Amino acid sequence: MERNPFAPDFGALPDSLPVFPLGRAFLLPSGQLPLNIFEARYVQMVEDALVGNRLIGMVQPAAGQDDENCPALVKTGCAGKIIEFSETGDGRYLITLSGVYRFDIVEERTSPKLYRIIKPNWGPYETDCTAHRCLDLDRAKLKTLLHDYFTQHDMDCDWGAIDDASDGRLITCLSMVCPFEAGERQALLEAACCRTRAQLFMSMLEIAVRSGRQPHSCYKH
Repeated sequence: MERNPFAPDFGALPDSLPVFPLGRAFLLPSGQLPLNIFEARYVQMVEDALVGNRLIGMVQPAAGQDDENCPALVKTGCAGKIIEFSETGDGRYLITLSGVYRFDIVEERTSPKLYRIIKPNWGPYETDCTAHRCLDLDRAKLKTLLHDYFTQHDMDCDWGAIDDASDGRLITCLSMVCPFEAGERQALLEAACCRTRAQLFMSMLEIAVRSGRQPHSCYKH
């Protein structure tokens, strides 16, 4: 995995982080996530982030929780830095987050803001933005599984882009694009290293192909 050029210095990471609980969007270090922002609380969050460090924490609601009603949150999320931003005529913001470092939630902070703010523990994830060359993917097996998976679920694929991508970038992109279940996405996020994530992704893909499981629909907030 290549080092993310948008990542801040690890020692400069903040001790407070706005969080966006969204079960239908998923961010990994070095991944890119486009978001359509229209709710007042998240419009405020984006505006505050833009005049600050541009960091927003993406985190999944705990299992069975409702995104709309201040859900309990899983322990681990991923911070993204706003790298693209535009406004629409109807008051929405279109942004792209570049995943930087993962974090564990220590506690939720009291705040007058409409959005939620947590105290993050960045400590276990200092190497998230370090360049790695340890995957050694079985590309032939991966492409066979992807072909079956995409055919099974009527999904399009740019095979040239897959051939051109490095192992790390490819696993990050595929992990974010493939519509796995929430618990599976969380397992990919919490994988100890990129090699473990790649092995886990391959296992999930193989199980999905063998079972013929239909994907869940994806939604950008």
